[in-house]
Amino acid sequence: MAISVFDLFKIGIGPSSSHTVGPMRAAALFVQGLRERGLLEQVRRVEVRLFGSLSATGIGHGSDNAVIMGLMGEWPDAIDPSQIGIRIATLRETHTLLLDGRLSVPFIWGRDMRLIDENLPFHPNAMTLIVEDDHGELHRDTYYSVGGGFVVDEAQASSGVVDLDSTVLPYDFSSAAELLELCKKHDLRVAELMMANEKVWRSEEEIRSGLMTLWRAMQDCVDHGLRHEGILPGGLNVRRRAAKLHRSLQELNKPNVIGSTLSAMEWVNLFALAVNEENAAGGRMVTAPTNGAAGIIPAVLHYFMKFSEDVTDANVVDYFLGAAAVGILCKKNASISGAEVGCQGEVGSACAMAAAGLAQILGATPEQLCNAAEIGLEHNLGLTCDPVGGLVQVPCIERNAIAAVKAINAAQMALRGDGQHFISLDRVIRTMRDTGADMHDKYKETSRGGLAVSAVEC
Repeated sequence: MAISVFDLFKIGIGPSSSHTVGPMRAAALFVQGLRERGLLEQVRRVEVRLFGSLSATGIGHGSDNAVIMGLMGEWPDAIDPSQIGIRIATLRETHTLLLDGRLSVPFIWGRDMRLIDENLPFHPNAMTLIVEDDHGELHRDTYYSVGGGFVVDEAQASSGVVDLDSTVLPYDFSSAAELLELCKKHDLRVAELMMANEKVWRSEEEIRSGLMTLWRAMQDCVDHGLRHEGILPGGLNVRRRAAKLHRSLQELNKPNVIGSTLSAMEWVNLFALAVNEENAAGGRMVTAPTNGAAGIIPAVLHYFMKFSEDVTDANVVDYFLGAAAVGILCKKNASISGAEVGCQGEVGSACAMAAAGLAQILGATPEQLCNAAEIGLEHNLGLTCDPVGGLVQVPCIERNAIAAVKAINAAQMALRGDGQHFISLDRVIRTMRDTGADMHDKYKETSRGGLAVSAVEC
């Protein structure tokens, strides 16, 4: 399975990569398939079935709206988020779906948008799309949103070959041990090895340009988050804090002992909060590697940019490549899906990736980089995904801020050592996988346990 840095970092929309971006992509792929089969013009009815976690927390994550947008021919990286609410309201009022953005098909929400409290075997994030013509069922397909905006269809799931990219990489690795051995054998930094692999798909110029585009999107997201105030949508009445915190940090009239000694930490908190408030509001996002954990990697990079004297585009590129190496390991050997392994797969993976990326641009050896990632992930093991109200708000927004600070500390601890550590990165990733398998489903993005329940009880 060949995974690119551009698979892990994708421009999309909030609030969730697995519950919003993935379902929109799946529906758009479904429409694309109908188009290729020459079936679009025959469609007279569309039915959407959301299963498992998509059913349990899909409304709070906008899964239903995302599927509709995908059926209208929209893609997460190109859609204007401000238009979603308007178009959904029009559909609900007219009971008409513009399939592929041009074909009017009857769509009665209460009948054709079905939430089914049942898990399909392959993955908790499952959806089935069905179209009918005048004579009955025309075509159907089932899709699984497996985290980070990645989508597989029923054929892929049944084949056991989830990733169809069989690209042969010059330095292919499936474990940290293999990564370290390749770096040692060929005298490469992790970022250099990743760049060599990426050049199989794109030129170096395209890679660097693409990564800078991602960085600009992350910067825009932070900027938007710092400008907007008010209440986040969804009904919890969670107040946006980033703009107020930004003003406070700019003034710093009355610093307390923490603020005066750890002021950089407050800026890290600010950057992470800004991103995740934008995500919760359904704004333009970059999956990193998921939307639920999208604030950690940009917050740490913003921190480096703000507090370093000499920063270059090369730093940005190396940061993303170093982070992606760890993200690939997490995805290959465990999961980045909250519905599959809990929040440890999202925030834990992102924390490890950010720690690795920061270590990379601070001159870490490959061993130190893996140590940084191991520390970052180790101290998020067992983290549950229990969003209150099924929304990516509580505890998700603050959790990104806390994990961003953890990532910086992890990188620093690793850089103070020689890269030798008691527990390997591979072992910690396997432990995340095993912990996720043991974790009760109510703690895996269903909002049926943990904080999601206790908050309601309170």
